[in-house]
Amino acid sequence: MQLALEQALHAQKLGEVPVGAVIVDSAGTIIGTGFNRTIQDHDPTGHAEVVALRAAAKHLSNYRIPGATLYVTLEPCAMCMGAIMHARLARVVFGAADPKTGACGSVINLPQESRLNHHTEVTGGVLGQICGETLRSFFRLRRNKESNNES
Repeated sequence: MQLALEQALHAQKLGEVPVGAVIVDSAGTIIGTGFNRTIQDHDPTGHAEVVALRAAAKHLSNYRIPGATLYVTLEPCAMCMGAIMHARLARVVFGAADPKTGACGSVINLPQESRLNHHTEVTGGVLGQICGETLRSFFRLRRNKESNNES
C-alpha cells in the first residue's frame, strides 16, 4: 500500500485527485502501477486502477490477470471494480472507503453480487487513515484555492 501511496503523490503533483494503485502477481512481483490521470489525459476512464490494469495486462500480454492483487488508496468505483472483475484479479486491497462512489461495500458491493460470474476478494481499510487524509488534505487545499480566487 505504501507504493500505491507514492503513486497517489504523483497524481497530486499533476493536480489530479491523489489516488494510486499497484498490481502485484502471485509471486509478489509488481506488474503494473498507476495513478489518476483523468484530467491530464482527458480520459474519464483514467482512474488509477484502470491505468494499473492496462500496465499489468500489457506486461503480461494478456487481458486476464488471474492470481494478482491490486492495492489502491481509495475504494474502487463501479467502473473500476467492473474492470477488475473482468480482468479476473484475485484480490483488491484498498485504503480509504469511498462513501460517495465506493463499489466494495460503501455504496454498492459488486464483489459480493452473486449474479456475477467472477468474485474478487476485497480487504479494506489498509493504511486507511493516511490514505483518507491524503485525499482530505488535497480537497481542503483545493477548496481554499477556489475560495481565495473568488475574493
